[in-house]
Amino acid sequence: MTSILAIETSCDETAAAVVTDGRTIHSNIVASQIDLHAQYGGVFPELASRAHAEAISAVVARAMSEADMTYADLDAIAVTQGPGLVGSLLVGIHFAKGLALATGLPLLGINHLEGHIYSLWLAPDFAESGFPVLALIVSGGHSELLVMRAHGVYQRIGGTIDDAAGEAFDKVGRLLGLPFPGGPSIEGAAVDGDSQSYNFPRAKTEGVYDFSFSGLKTAVMRAVTVQPRAGERRKRHRRAEKLATLRGAVNISDVAAAFQEAVTDALVASACRAASDFGVKAVYLTGGVSANTMLRDKLSAALALPVSYPPLYLCTDNAAMIGAAAYFRFRAGHRSKLDFEARANWRLSEDIYAD
Repeated sequence: MTSILAIETSCDETAAAVVTDGRTIHSNIVASQIDLHAQYGGVFPELASRAHAEAISAVVARAMSEADMTYADLDAIAVTQGPGLVGSLLVGIHFAKGLALATGLPLLGINHLEGHIYSLWLAPDFAESGFPVLALIVSGGHSELLVMRAHGVYQRIGGTIDDAAGEAFDKVGRLLGLPFPGGPSIEGAAVDGDSQSYNFPRAKTEGVYDFSFSGLKTAVMRAVTVQPRAGERRKRHRRAEKLATLRGAVNISDVAAAFQEAVTDALVASACRAASDFGVKAVYLTGGVSANTMLRDKLSAALALPVSYPPLYLCTDNAAMIGAAAYFRFRAGHRSKLDFEARANWRLSEDIYAD
């Protein structure tokens, strides 16, 4: 058996977990910062890194305690190396390096996106479908389409060219005055809405497998907010969506439903086209937005292939998924040098761990 302590601090969740053989979770501790960032309508990077520094020691200690293990029971330590917010990543990386030095355990720097894919292996009922598979990763910071040809071997075929899907959910949620994070808030509001009440655009990406949600976000803003009169200049602000004034007759549920319909349509269309073109055996849907029920149902209905997604508690950022990915890297002989650096922008590719 191979037991790994994993640490995740890529954005706004301070997390630690102990995972054995990439499948069994002994502990999975997550200290959320949602309440801290809710007042800003999104993650405030400097506050996130400070909160990580304050929480990480206790979170790791609790993960070890709940797993009922000592460091002598471990085979390795893993930590998210990227992508993510640099300040947040560094907190986890420096802590993990200190543990590796103190214990003599090997250290593995893991790609956060790869972790999302391997969250599937932690589901009790998950069974590999054989390769190649199509991985659709959708979260607040990422919308990626990859062909996974073997463990650790990826071909990136598409992704967002502007806002990620989760980022678009957050921005529209803020615009509508819904609580952060926007994904679950919009999904909840959409339950009572009419998805046909607005004809929001789906970006045309014929010939490629990319996504674009910036135009959709702008279309929502123009449809539901009071627009400045001719000749009037609106002051630019990084939270302009929050400062916009909603039209008096706007039905929030209708807007949420129509917006959600447009986002899921775009994701499913590209995924289905890629699945057909690359002859994959299954589709893996992962990341925070994979918790969206409409997205799950649409993708499953549109494909004759098996569609797998993680249990809800593993969709958002967590350390167990980092431990699962680390197991397969450890088994393949991967080890990281102690001088490795954070990689804020780190795409999955065939040479992901090449120097």
